Amino acid sequence: MRISARAIPAFLGPVVGLLAVAEAYLDVAFAANAVAVWAPGVLLGAGIVLATWFPVAGALTAVACFPLGLLVGAPDIGGAGLIGLIGITAWAGWRLPWRRSLLVLAAAIAAGVVTSLLAGQSVWEGIFQPVILLPGWFLGVLSRTNGERAAELTRLAAALDAERERNAEAAVAAERTRIAREVHDAVAHSVSVITLQLGGLRRQLTDPLHREIVQNLERLGRQSVTEMRGLVGILREETSVSAPSLNRVHELIAEVEAAGLPVRLEVTGSRGEVPRLLDASAYRVLQEALTNVLRHSGGAPTTVTIGYAPSRVTLAVINSPGICSDKSDSGGHGIIGMRERVSLFRGTLRAGPSPDGGFAVHATFPVEVPA
Repeated sequence: MRISARAIPAFLGPVVGLLAVAEAYLDVAFAANAVAVWAPGVLLGAGIVLATWFPVAGALTAVACFPLGLLVGAPDIGGAGLIGLIGITAWAGWRLPWRRSLLVLAAAIAAGVVTSLLAGQSVWEGIFQPVILLPGWFLGVLSRTNGERAAELTRLAAALDAERERNAEAAVAAERTRIAREVHDAVAHSVSVITLQLGGLRRQLTDPLHREIVQNLERLGRQSVTEMRGLVGILREETSVSAPSLNRVHELIAEVEAAGLPVRLEVTGSRGEVPRLLDASAYRVLQEALTNVLRHSGGAPTTVTIGYAPSRVTLAVINSPGICSDKSDSGGHGIIGMRERVSLFRGTLRAGPSPDGGFAVHATFPVEVPA
């Protein structure tokens, strides 16, 4: 169990007070003036405890015990007082900036030396006290410096780790962008050219069977180009800080609600580890489905259900009667695009009129479960 540094003066103060009382009654040199010896010692202990929260005020209170002892007739500072004085100067050196702690040290030395000389002690006492107080103060300052240095090293290490992580993320984003550019500029372009050439070849063929074969190849080429462009879009989106994700579904719903579509969200299951590309594609499917509802439903209330399971992610967008199924994709490629995104992950998409006369979109994305 880690003990707070503040417990040091809180423990040392009562110990010094008890030692002062014991010294006053057990040392024969102080027996005649026991009260005059232990009273300043108790004040010293109280000052040390006060320094737990108020270092300067507590140190000055502790230092004041020596002139007080001289006034009430104490013959000497005493061993307990000297121990307490060393402790309070060390605590000031650790707790305060070194310039302020130096003032506490000077006050302690001045009080001890002046008190000893006024009490008739030898000059040696005036030399001895600074000599034993300086090491205590220096140890406190050294401990404070080492603690600040350790904290600074910890902060720098955390900053270096964060910088290293940012550099790694930037490198991954740059590589992903490069791959997306290569797929778009090289592969997609080549397949597009092949598809165009197949179209030209199909128009020159007269055999219906051959025309059908080439037409199927042409359709497959267009589908491949569409899928590659979808992958390129996902790769580029993943380089952005605001990459599409089902975690942002509340933002999406807020946007369509602001446009006039009332939406109720239901989430079932617990979201586990969802692959990033699948997560982005599921978000885009949901976005396209809500866009279709917003475009064609006239603001019909809509329910969005997201289901998480260990082996799949399911989406359902169901709106109340008011949308015509034959308008859901008129003049555009919304459902075709959704179907293509789902098919990339070997999922299923069902879009059509719901039993109550509305329109429903159901999408299932299989999630590969690690062995």
